[in-house]
Amino acid sequence: MSMMKLRSDAFLKEGVKKLKQANEELFKPEEDIVAYSVCKNAQFSLDNLLRGFLLSNNIDPSQEDSIESMLKKCIEIDVKFKKIDVGMMTCSGHKIDSRYCAELKTVSACFDAADSLDTLLRKAKMYS
Repeated sequence: MSMMKLRSDAFLKEGVKKLKQANEELFKPEEDIVAYSVCKNAQFSLDNLLRGFLLSNNIDPSQEDSIESMLKKCIEIDVKFKKIDVGMMTCSGHKIDSRYCAELKTVSACFDAADSLDTLLRKAKMYS
């Protein structure tokens, strides 16, 4: 197995794990939800899933790439990625560790984007 494939698989696996953690946080009673936790896990899920997809297509994204810049590269490979809406995410154009949100509406949009990406990749049989 190639190094690119191993890295791709590792990023995809981590992306799924982070989405699951964000989802578990959202299932808590509203007063117990930690928005920061949902936000960061959804961000890291998006980042990892996009990196995994790009690596699986022999594109090695830079550490400086934002969610938005990686999404644009993914759209060049497969137009279905246009369905992933990161418009409400205030962090999508920035480095992953430089921004976060605390408003539930924005956090929810971030989670929805990560969930949509996960669904798209599952349909493409990137993982099960």
